This record gives sequence, C-alpha cells and structure tokens, in this order.
Amino acid sequence: MRLYLVRHAQPDVSEGVCYGSTDLPVRSDSQQRALAHLANALPKQIPIFSSPLQRCRTLAVALSHELGADFPALDARLVEMDFGAWEMRAWSEIPREEVDAWAADLQAYRPGGGENLYEVARRVQAFHEDLRARRLPAAIVVGHAGTIRLLLAGIQCTTPEEMVARAAQTANKIPYGEVATVNCQSFNMRHR
Repeated sequence: MRLYLVRHAQPDVSEGVCYGSTDLPVRSDSQQRALAHLANALPKQIPIFSSPLQRCRTLAVALSHELGADFPALDARLVEMDFGAWEMRAWSEIPREEVDAWAADLQAYRPGGGENLYEVARRVQAFHEDLRARRLPAAIVVGHAGTIRLLLAGIQCTTPEEMVARAAQTANKIPYGEVATVNCQSFNMRHR
C-alpha cells in the first residue's frame, strides 16, 4: 500500500504555543497554499482518511472535492497527542522540570496529565492495521506531525515502544501542508 501522509495547514495560533489535541482552525492563506499544492501533488480518486480535528478535517474535505474522492473517513485515532494542562500554554511557561521529566521518559510520562506517547503509538498502530486490512492500493492520510512521525516510525518498528523510540529520534521534517509518501508493504506491526 502506498500512503500519502499529509500534514495539515498552519494552525491559527501564536508561535511557541503547545496545542496538541486542541481543535484549532487554520490560517486561511496557509490552507489555500496547501490545497493548491496538494491538489496537483496527490493522486485522484483514492480514499482519504483524516483526523477529525478541524485543522485536518477542513483540508481533507477540500482535497476530496479537488481530487474527486469520497468524503474523508474521519478517525479519532489520528488526533494529535493530548497534552492535558499544557494545551494552549506557551512552551516557555511550562515548568522546565516537567519538560525534562517528559524527555527522560517519553513512553510513559503524561505531559500536563494528558496522554503518553505509548498510548498515541498504540492508537496509530491500530489505525494502520485497520487500514492495511482494507487492502487498498493507496490512500491519503491527513494528520498531525506527531501521528505522521509515528506512522513513519512504524515502517521499521514492530511494537509501540519501538515506534516511540524511533519517532523521538527523528526530527519533524514535514512542513505544514506538505506530503510524505511511503510504501507500507514492509509495515509489520504486532499487538501487545
């Protein structure tokens, strides 16, 4: 299966703010640029899956019209990590010892009392296994930097723990409104 992993357009939020699972709109200029670019870069009439958060959903719906695809399948397993009490706070306002505690234990620490990365990896893994079971030749997935990094990590990893470790070693290199293409034939995950 060939996956086209699309990151949403730039959210309408101040720089340096932690926004994880907060449901934010996107900047209209960023959305227009992303749509114009992606409409020419993506294949037509293939299934589209999306996080239900509006910054992904609005792009996925617009892409479905541009590409002649069915309405996107919205899947909550693609939602960005929930940062709990850190949500909508400036990173500079979050106590350094909390950020350090998260860095010291990426799998289990719950930033702001929200989700831990292991939980996010498990839901991303479950999404991908369900997607593979459909035996589609290709699909577009509109998501967030965190979930896309975990999907990419899953290509070489078989457990959520390995996914977290690999994703943590990989810098986010997918700009807003861009696509990463991956062949998932080797995506071999197993349940824990």
